[in-house]
Amino acid sequence: MSKKGWLYTIFFVALALGFYFVLALVIPGFTTPKVVPVSFVRPFSFTTQDGMAFTEKEVAGKVYVAEYFFTTCKTICPVMNNHMREVYNAFRDEDGFLILSHTCDPETDSVPQMKKYADSMKVDTRRWVFLTGRKDSLYNMARVSYTIDDPNNNLKRIEDQFLHTQFWALVDRNGDVRKIYDGIKYSEVKKMIVDAKKLLKE
Repeated sequence: MSKKGWLYTIFFVALALGFYFVLALVIPGFTTPKVVPVSFVRPFSFTTQDGMAFTEKEVAGKVYVAEYFFTTCKTICPVMNNHMREVYNAFRDEDGFLILSHTCDPETDSVPQMKKYADSMKVDTRRWVFLTGRKDSLYNMARVSYTIDDPNNNLKRIEDQFLHTQFWALVDRNGDVRKIYDGIKYSEVKKMIVDAKKLLKE
């Protein structure tokens, strides 16, 4: 290539780079793809294992993972909460992270029953919170906010429903559900821990 050709090449490369940097400065998200959340968390009001009210205000500005279980479950729930204990151990000293375990059987899982279960787990319930409340509110939260169960299940009478899901929702500091994970798959649990650490740095 001639000297003139090299000069033209350098000129156009510099021009393209300059154009790119200008776009990066003036257009938000030009260099980083915009994250599209799965869903977002609607206002809620439940009751903790200690009988205290717990609303969306308690999770404002925090990263958290939400799951559903019931204390008398003998199948997937023990597996999930063994895996959730790994999540707890990874973030037990992190003020900006919470675990919310909602019951899907509030008729059985009263406040005293949830307290008994929480005590048996031997965890800090300021970090790992066990929630009970109205069945319709709990189920609506799972289906509409966290999207870990099919909203079409709302078409049946609430008295006839029983939600039993192994899926977890990871929520960022803005209250957006960023991803859904299978809580009985250890590989997904490990991935969620990595993703949660990234969200804590955002």
